[in-house]
Amino acid sequence: MQGQCAKGKGTGRHKHTIVIKLGTTSICDEGTYMPKLSNLSLLVETIVQLRNAGHQVIIVSSGAVGVGLRRLGLDKRPKHLPGVQAVAAVGQGRLMALYDQLFQLFDVPIAQVLLTRDNLADRSQYLNACNTFKELLQMNVVPIVNENDTVSNAEIRFGDNDTLSAITAGMVNADLLFLLTDVECLYTDNPRTNPDARAVRVVDDVAKLRDEGSALGTGGMVTKLIAADLASAAGCRTIITLGSAPRNIHNIIAEIETHQRTTPDAAFEPTMGTHFLPRADAMMDRKWWILHGLATYGTVFVDAGAVKAIIARHRSSLFAAGIVRVEGTFGAQQCVRIATVVKTTQGEQTVEIGKGITNLTSQEMTRVKGHKSGDIEKLLGYVDSGCVVHRDNLVVVNRDVRVEDIVFQPSVKTPT
Repeated sequence: MQGQCAKGKGTGRHKHTIVIKLGTTSICDEGTYMPKLSNLSLLVETIVQLRNAGHQVIIVSSGAVGVGLRRLGLDKRPKHLPGVQAVAAVGQGRLMALYDQLFQLFDVPIAQVLLTRDNLADRSQYLNACNTFKELLQMNVVPIVNENDTVSNAEIRFGDNDTLSAITAGMVNADLLFLLTDVECLYTDNPRTNPDARAVRVVDDVAKLRDEGSALGTGGMVTKLIAADLASAAGCRTIITLGSAPRNIHNIIAEIETHQRTTPDAAFEPTMGTHFLPRADAMMDRKWWILHGLATYGTVFVDAGAVKAIIARHRSSLFAAGIVRVEGTFGAQQCVRIATVVKTTQGEQTVEIGKGITNLTSQEMTRVKGHKSGDIEKLLGYVDSGCVVHRDNLVVVNRDVRVEDIVFQPSVKTPT
């Protein structure tokens, strides 16, 4: 991924930029919420060794709620959101103090970075966060990232720290994202209940893996697949591996580097973890931000002519003439889903084409839909742009739509 907050992969003074995500079970005991000091100490030692080897490392850490529950003497997580946020506020400071104590033994400074999706929805805030990460890494600091639970609500949450780690990996232009979990890799079924479950070592297409109907191993693996898909789109390799053995990270990196150095054209056959390979056509920074950093506020349905123009190689903008229906309420400069309807053997089906930042509000778009660009001023009394979504603000996610199967066919209206 290239852009204003990209640094370039594997070049300059450092070898790789690495993001390591830890779940709560890697930090706290599930029953007592006591911190797992031995595991955390191993992780910190591993990160120090990675830094000594020339790598830059960012941590994405869960555990604030678990640490807060222990500090407050509570047995169960509160059921209401304000209670959870209060517990997280108590635990976040103690969690950072624990990290600071461990890293201080090696004279390594750390920094706390708290994010919400709402922060990243604003382009300037997104770039500010990218630049902060860049400066911290240049200062030889280990950033420790968590969601800002105290102010987050259901509408602006990342949802889980797997997703947050993938977003972070995209922001820092990471080479490697390690998702530390309670299993060594992804399996074809749950290895705890099915002895015939096979390890999945390499995945080059997450969508294909889902289509094959894999049971995806243990619970929580679905969110890791989503995170891997996000990171892959940014050109970052994702590895699922065992959280209780953080030293395996060294061996996994050694396997990757050996393969790239000795047999780069041969198929990669790792012996540890599950590797989700980065996409060869990694997205530009702005496009990746639109697709994964912005919340979607509505859906714009388009006809066959618009779909053909959007997915064609010349990357057309979206114009009012190709819009047939508008759903939801949104303002100008907000992100919308672009979709169409196709005929299938099971009936009509909605298919997503992409996402984009609209130049018009939902009310304005409803008034100009189906009309030529030259009619916009007459319909609205003003015109700021000839297109509804400019191609630089439009991300195509589906180029496999058969135009002949689309229900909506082009028909231009005349203003009345």
